[in-house]
Amino acid sequence: MSAAEREPTSWQPGDVRGAAGGLLALSLATFVAVTTELAPVGLLPLISDGLAVSEPLTGLLVTAYAFMVAALALPLTVATRRLPRKALLVGALAVYTVSNVIVALAPTFAVVAGARALGGASHAVFASVTIGYAARLVRPHLAGRALGLVTLGASTGFALGVPLSTALGAAVGWRTTFLVLTGVCALACVLTAALLPSVPGGGAPPADGARGVRRTALATVASANALAYLGHYSVYTYISVLLLAAGIATAALGPALLLIGALRLIGAAFAAARLDVRPRQTTVITLAVVAGGILAVGLAFPGTVGTVAAAAMWSIGFGAVAAVFQTAAIRTHGASPDVVGALVNSTANIGIGGGAALGALVLDGAGTAAVPYAGVVLVVAALVVVLLARRAFPAAPVAT
Repeated sequence: MSAAEREPTSWQPGDVRGAAGGLLALSLATFVAVTTELAPVGLLPLISDGLAVSEPLTGLLVTAYAFMVAALALPLTVATRRLPRKALLVGALAVYTVSNVIVALAPTFAVVAGARALGGASHAVFASVTIGYAARLVRPHLAGRALGLVTLGASTGFALGVPLSTALGAAVGWRTTFLVLTGVCALACVLTAALLPSVPGGGAPPADGARGVRRTALATVASANALAYLGHYSVYTYISVLLLAAGIATAALGPALLLIGALRLIGAAFAAARLDVRPRQTTVITLAVVAGGILAVGLAFPGTVGTVAAAAMWSIGFGAVAAVFQTAAIRTHGASPDVVGALVNSTANIGIGGGAALGALVLDGAGTAAVPYAGVVLVVAALVVVLLARRAFPAAPVAT
């Protein structure tokens, strides 16, 4: 028996109300993680000027971070499988804290890049273990709601964390912003240590005759997850370019992105309310709204009002994407919850980094107007996988 499985705990999975403290801690920690990952997006010009490097080079702080997570999620999760789960999460948050303070004080771009690499390695573990942890806090038939509530933290990071860090950077400088983020990370670390109950690790499915079927279902969910993220980020990475080309004033871009990002919370709440009752229907609706929104962006562009309205619809749909795929993957029982989390985390970050690269190729080749159409093809492909794979995406939660 591993150390993680022997972790002292009196915790018994129950309902969402009973797990509220732990879910709140995970949601706050996820908010901090997403804000840390994406803070350089809004601060990119300031970091570039401050360190006297080009903006494309500075942009690698985000791209390389995503690819590090994609590459390290599975191996680091497996390597740390014997460590107590709670201690591992708290430790990951402590590493985020150290990473951010190094960035804030770094004298050169090389030091910043090294600190970001440290944060990326931490994120590879944190995001993977969080998925399994949230599912372990409640009874299996409530996993969808638990994961939906935790992903509200991620949606809030997109909606508020990144815009607020950008505004703070413009007001007091990017280094001070990372110092503030350091304090928020430290607070999340303390609250997680205080509020999160210890749960046992392990949980690998039995090596019975259905193991191959379960693994195939898990691989199917992971593939659909990668396609959805590829499609989304091939367009979303360049949302500012699209909005400016559609006539949004530069001064209005920040508020527009804040509004569009905040609408993700609606999608996250929708997923939390429905995934434990109608998971397949919820997944289909989610991807249909995302695909419809991206297609509408392409059709409305370059009209200002139509493009913004379509982007709002798309954002609502994408707010549910993380929860629907995390829940579907956990319920395949194709591996232990932590390995499942690592696969979902890895494929999502392949989509983030690969989508940005694909969108850049389309943008440079066919032009701005073609970007949404490239993205919608990939999201529709993810939807087709879901429609065909009834075992991986069942109509109702399967009793375990």
